[in-house]
Amino acid sequence: MASVSSLGVGSNLPLDALLTNLSTAEKGRLTPITAQQSSYSAKLTAYGSLKSAIEKFQTANTALNDATLFKSSTATSSTSDLGVTTTAGAAAGKYTISVTQLAQAQSLATGGAKSATDKQSSLSSTDRTLVINQPGRDEPLEIKLSDDQTSLNGIRDAINTADSGVTASVIKNKGGEYQLVISAAETGLDNAMTISVTGDNELSKFLITGTDALKESIPAKNAWLTINNIEVESGSNTIKDTPEGVTLTLNKEVTNATVTVTKSNDKATTAIKAWVDAYNSMLDTFSSLTKYSAVDAGTDQDNSNGVLLGDSVVRTIQTGIRSQFTTGNTGSSFSTLSEIGIAQDATTGKLKIDDDKLKKALTSNSVDTQKLLVGDGKTTGITTTTANLVKDYLADDGIIDSATDSINSTLKSLTKQYLATSSSIDDTIARYKAQFTQLDTMMSKLNNTSSYLTQQFSSSSS
Repeated sequence: MASVSSLGVGSNLPLDALLTNLSTAEKGRLTPITAQQSSYSAKLTAYGSLKSAIEKFQTANTALNDATLFKSSTATSSTSDLGVTTTAGAAAGKYTISVTQLAQAQSLATGGAKSATDKQSSLSSTDRTLVINQPGRDEPLEIKLSDDQTSLNGIRDAINTADSGVTASVIKNKGGEYQLVISAAETGLDNAMTISVTGDNELSKFLITGTDALKESIPAKNAWLTINNIEVESGSNTIKDTPEGVTLTLNKEVTNATVTVTKSNDKATTAIKAWVDAYNSMLDTFSSLTKYSAVDAGTDQDNSNGVLLGDSVVRTIQTGIRSQFTTGNTGSSFSTLSEIGIAQDATTGKLKIDDDKLKKALTSNSVDTQKLLVGDGKTTGITTTTANLVKDYLADDGIIDSATDSINSTLKSLTKQYLATSSSIDDTIARYKAQFTQLDTMMSKLNNTSSYLTQQFSSSSS
């Protein structure tokens, strides 16, 4: 049978071109399906953009939903020898501080030994134990030492391996001898060490009672200071919540240093501005996805419209979030954002900050500002109710995921429809091809018969 490329040769008919035209017409049945696939795929991408924009706003909303932002403070010190930081709740005030003694960690050192690797005991023992007591430790530190761990290096390694707040090192002194140094990892009298050895009299004599036994090289000390003439003692050079919410770092002894704690709106202001920016950015995404471009009558539809134009999901989310900007009874003297300097544009819906008004609200009435924005952190407050609402929108069974699930289901159905239609088109074209081939073959035979008969008639006439 002749191939498609030779259709029409036998019949002198344009069967090849006709088959091509019929194929093109049949494949046109796929166009509505592919158009729907493109449309739904674009919506799927648009919902991804929508979800991303809401998640970014959710991050900024979570950051602002923090009551401690409105209790922030900053602290300064008159000298770098006394560091100071604050946490939420630090009261504004000025403090005169003098440090007369820094906290210090204790160190013990043995006398010099000719070798750091020679054993300091010839006894064999299975219960040899180095015991270190510290007042601040509930239980003594007990370190088992094997026969091979009675050298200075062995004892050092055993202590360090225990990793328990005590460290050890071996130092070679100027006389070329080796000394074992055991140090408390933390400062203060509560970490002062009392050391003993059980299960090995020779090692006990070397470390505890002998002439080269451990002796205090650096004593344990607590820090002593006065804050506004109130005496304070601390085992650490980092002193927290004295005063409350203030952390002092003692670097050197100082006299009459001044620490000033002042209320700060910086963290709250930064969080509010980030929240407003994130909300406005989310609105830009909404506007882009639902954009409408008017067209003149009789002209082609403008394809620059937003993919989610008229979409109910976007409307629901936008209306829902905007409705949170007025709040119920939170005990605050403020009830709307505009009262603290965050106004909403009537045309675009975007938020704009009046810096002076916001500063006044945070400075003069930070408690009510916090109540308006954060509330009780559970059911009241603009950021709290917004957080609960957005969480529902973004949930696995929320309206966005439900919409995307529906689209994915439709796309699967369209794929099946496309494959079925494509298979039907292939069958139809194959049937046309077979019929045209039969026609071509039949016409070729008829033409041959006609030529034969013509020849025979001509011969008979002659």
